[in-house]
Amino acid sequence: MTVDFWYEFASTYSYPAAMRVEAAAEKAGVQLRWRPFLLGPIFGAQGWNDSPFNIYPAKGRYMWRDMARICAAQGLALKEPVRFPQNGLNAARLALLGAEEGWAPGFTRAVYLANFAGQKDISDELVLAEILTRLGLDAADAIARSRAPENKDRLKTQTEEAIAKGVFGSPSFTVGDELFWGNDRLDDALAWAAARR
Repeated sequence: MTVDFWYEFASTYSYPAAMRVEAAAEKAGVQLRWRPFLLGPIFGAQGWNDSPFNIYPAKGRYMWRDMARICAAQGLALKEPVRFPQNGLNAARLALLGAEEGWAPGFTRAVYLANFAGQKDISDELVLAEILTRLGLDAADAIARSRAPENKDRLKTQTEEAIAKGVFGSPSFTVGDELFWGNDRLDDALAWAAARR
């Protein structure tokens, strides 16, 4: 069985999930697919033009405190981003290429670290180019290919697929049609998949 890991680069709770999902899936003996998508269309359909953590301040305060506890437990640095939420569109387009070519895991983790530990602007293609270069990739080529109309369309299609599967937040995990939402449901998703091998 395969676990699909649905993530949005602006999502706080997707950061600790992304940093542990690959090792956790390997330990559980299940296949993992990296599925970047965009939350904007999902939030827009609910009438939100911002993160619910900004719309509801008490929820936002809780989230940052909760994230501090989670990251401390995982040994991850956490600094509030330069703005929240950040625009993850360019990064998602690149991650989609990486998912096809095998470099999505390292790229994804590096973008999350840049956002939530390094206080970098992840919408800036110079920041993304630096990450790609560190991974040994041709940054100019990858960025050019990520901007191609067919890649843009694939990200739109992938987001529509997430919506069709009932995904409403990030991170989410699907095993077939079974949906698990949240960093705290990662282990449940992997166990569900392992039991159905």
